[in-house]
Amino acid sequence: MLKIRLKRFGRKRQPSYRIIVIDGRKPRDGRPIEEIGFYNPINNKSKINLIQVRKRIDQGAQPTKKVQQIISHFEKQN
Repeated sequence: MLKIRLKRFGRKRQPSYRIIVIDGRKPRDGRPIEEIGFYNPINNKSKINLIQVRKRIDQGAQPTKKVQQIISHFEKQN
């Protein structure tokens, strides 16, 4: 099953995340199938390719709770 979830990168105590599509059995920082955006919790910025998100959800990918919150917040802004 495909998941849409966050992949951590950045420095210690300064996390940033990439929003990725990955097989649900792979580790958090494993090789993604596709990168569809990023999220920075420190300054609360995000950028998401909503077309790719909708395409992957239609294919059966399940977003995590946090990613779902980020997507809905991003949709309200745009």
